[in-house]
Amino acid sequence: MPELPEVEALRVFLDDHLVGKEIDRVLPLAISVLKTYDPPLTALHGGTVTGVRRHGKFLDIEVGPLHLVTHLARAGWLRWKDSFPDAPPRPGKGPLALRTVLTGGDGFDLTEAGTTKRLAVHLVHDPAEVPGVARLGPDPLDPSFDRDAFAALLDGERRQIKGALRDQSLIAGIGNAYSDEILHVAKMSPFKLTAHLTDEEITRLHTALRTTLNDAVARSSGLEAGRLKAEKKSAMRVHGRTGEACPVCGDTIREVSFSDSSLQYCPTCQTGGKPLADRRLSKLLK
Repeated sequence: MPELPEVEALRVFLDDHLVGKEIDRVLPLAISVLKTYDPPLTALHGGTVTGVRRHGKFLDIEVGPLHLVTHLARAGWLRWKDSFPDAPPRPGKGPLALRTVLTGGDGFDLTEAGTTKRLAVHLVHDPAEVPGVARLGPDPLDPSFDRDAFAALLDGERRQIKGALRDQSLIAGIGNAYSDEILHVAKMSPFKLTAHLTDEEITRLHTALRTTLNDAVARSSGLEAGRLKAEKKSAMRVHGRTGEACPVCGDTIREVSFSDSSLQYCPTCQTGGKPLADRRLSKLLK
């Protein structure tokens, strides 16, 4: 799933490629992709893109008073095209979900792999009309998101820190991959309870969060949209690297599986050397 760093890189890419250009047409090609019907997508035709913003993992393309808001979900992606075939695409065929063509002939496709269709597109007058945007917590890249602001968010929380980092209503933009990376940098168990964090651990976790995300954004800056996935995967320290050596201590990276996802961690760096082979069979580590 694209997370904050990749979506921010897409925002920068689209800001450079879209702003000031006129939209010729927007074509929904998967029945599940469009979540709103008023105003219709035809309201974008002939409009000029005035800005591109990011709200957590949501992309927001501003066209005058309208906002084309997209969430790429787990298997969605944006593919820039310098030109398109003359023949229109066939709806419902392959991964293509939505096509946006500019009057200059270039534009982008939104695609989604797999059979579980969660990619979402909304056309609204205000991004806050999108339920997922309205419930977002603060953006961790905002300068105001300092250590004290982070501590205030965690105050009163009583759950595992992995889940807290992924909660979009608490902090916007962090998903499964970067929560693994942040916790590895912070040398903290994914199952440590937020209520048990010391002041020093909150400081360490905040530093790891900011450093990990800012470094990922810096690595992605300037990359074409098609190269972002590979860059993200190559830069991961523990996420997606089960069975490999930890780049810090050399211990074997372990995995904990859930019904629809998994997490990766280093026992030596994060759990006092105690591996958790299976979340369902292991005692939670503090």
